[in-house]
Amino acid sequence: MVTSSPRGYTATQIFLHWVIAALVVFQVIFGDWIKPAYRAFRRGTEAGAGELFQADVHVYVGVLVLVLAIARLALRLVHGAPAAPAGESAVQKRIAMATHLILYLIIFLMPVSGMMAWYGGIHLAGELHETAKPVIIVVVFLHAAGALFQHFVGKTDVLTRMLRPVKGE
Repeated sequence: MVTSSPRGYTATQIFLHWVIAALVVFQVIFGDWIKPAYRAFRRGTEAGAGELFQADVHVYVGVLVLVLAIARLALRLVHGAPAAPAGESAVQKRIAMATHLILYLIIFLMPVSGMMAWYGGIHLAGELHETAKPVIIVVVFLHAAGALFQHFVGKTDVLTRMLRPVKGE
């Protein structure tokens, strides 16, 4: 584990951030594709080939999010993350920490609950999965708004350090 904060993120950390972000947005937009197949599954009937394909896409993208999130968390534990910008208030630090914690929890919770519902037939997991959708939308919005606020109002490097890797770290 890292004992000091790096100056920025590695290229791999940045790549994983943006790939996971794109996959999460994809899941939010196209996530309802799985519903017809899941309803058929719950009724004990056969889903159509198109419905199964759409469900497979949702499930496989969800599994990919989980795998990439594990890799991202492992890299964060090994490499660390840059410290908060100098001069950031305690409230801003707490909001950023809470937002990141919720984002990490949800990018783990959503795929796990989805797999429990899909592969395990656990209806409660499916309900949790569906209920978490608006949460992830709000938290992603807050995360993006915070980064933009830091960049345009706070004039910090919070946004740019997630766009350009730090050389030599």
